[in-house]
Amino acid sequence: MTETYRIEKDSLGEMQVPSDALYGAQTQRAVLNFPISGIRFPRGFIAALGITKQAAAKANRDLGLLDDAKADAIIASAQRVIDGELDDQFVLDIFQTGSGTSTNMNANEVIANLTTERLSGERGSKLIHPNDHVNMSQSSNDVIPTAMHVAARVAIEGELIPALVAFHDALQAQAAVLDDVVKSGRTHLMDATPVRLGQEFGGYAAQIRKGIERLKFASDELAEVALGGTATGTGINCPPGFAEKAIAYMSEATGLTFREAENHLEAQAAKDGYVMAAGALNTLAVSLLKIVNDIRHLSSGPTSGLAEIRLPAIQPGSSIMPGKVNPVMSEAMMMVCARVMGNHVTITVGGQHGNFELNVMMPVMAHAMLESISILAGGCNAFRVNCLAGIEADRDRCRELLELNPSIATALNSAIGYDQAAKVAKKSASERKSVREAAKEMGLLTDAQLDEYLNVRDMTEPGVPGQ
Repeated sequence: MTETYRIEKDSLGEMQVPSDALYGAQTQRAVLNFPISGIRFPRGFIAALGITKQAAAKANRDLGLLDDAKADAIIASAQRVIDGELDDQFVLDIFQTGSGTSTNMNANEVIANLTTERLSGERGSKLIHPNDHVNMSQSSNDVIPTAMHVAARVAIEGELIPALVAFHDALQAQAAVLDDVVKSGRTHLMDATPVRLGQEFGGYAAQIRKGIERLKFASDELAEVALGGTATGTGINCPPGFAEKAIAYMSEATGLTFREAENHLEAQAAKDGYVMAAGALNTLAVSLLKIVNDIRHLSSGPTSGLAEIRLPAIQPGSSIMPGKVNPVMSEAMMMVCARVMGNHVTITVGGQHGNFELNVMMPVMAHAMLESISILAGGCNAFRVNCLAGIEADRDRCRELLELNPSIATALNSAIGYDQAAKVAKKSASERKSVREAAKEMGLLTDAQLDEYLNVRDMTEPGVPGQ
């Protein structure tokens, strides 16, 4: 089939634009200039662009810069962008102009053409102009960083934090169920003094709780947006009161509070708040990787590993070994965490390129941020439902391994001293006997004393054994 075209013009001249496209000449130029990856901006970023454009139209209407008919039509068109009806019109690669100007113009042109038709004009006629009307009082250089913050904050608050709260609560529930299980602690991957399995899961829950707190702090940093700074942060062509009104409308649309940047040059030249938020995601990924890796190792076996816990068997583990079941949910989460860490590097490098008055790596930073938020939320939900909720302890196995743990001799320090206790531990390990048996054979303590000092449940709480 032969595709039909219309002719649109921009400041560089005429361009052939597909007849059915709502975008215009500048978007089409970018389509031709950046055929790099096929990776497009995610839904959340497009919605944030729509929110920004709609809020700007409302503010310009309130200030008397747009008449009601044009403003209301732009507002209605932007709502369709927000709702996701026009995602197929956002056709640009994320690897493009570093300011995101091409994508800002993509939004401007789509909304302008849609609004032109809404007002009975011809597509491409610019009855509603993408720059003069849709982009009024704005610049790509404050719109894109604003949309970055809006999209990231909405995703953190609406997707990731709820997923983490549910994950935390599931860990806490397991901590309560497993609190009666006393087992070997491990440091340096070697046997250490006893802990309760519930204590381990409680520690995991605390990691997630702290991760949530860090994300809330990061989300508040993202509440500060660049809108109102226009080209270089000076606010040229932005009327007084525009930013305040537009940002209030953005807050109303999202249900989250946003505020104008304290210093617009900082907000546009630097993306430090964004880098910091990515750092909180990176820290969360480190926490999750530790947790799921511990769970993976605790379940290793069933005969030649630790096998202290059993994971739900959710799929066959091998195409050749019958009956094999693997910790697949841990492995999936480990890959999520690795990707988030890589995205953090991307955002960190991107943040370094705030050259003079503008950062020039914003599109890839936005994509990396939103991908990290999305896969962390999805990973936590999947792991919680398909693994965490079904974990069970093998109490016999925990007791068996603990019985042969030579580090239990630590509880004898106050009774016989470190040097003698070390001899007991070495005898226990070399002869594969319990510490009780080794100490008894060495004639160091009576049965009653051993009962008093070697209460493994007491060893999992603060205090000196025997006192």
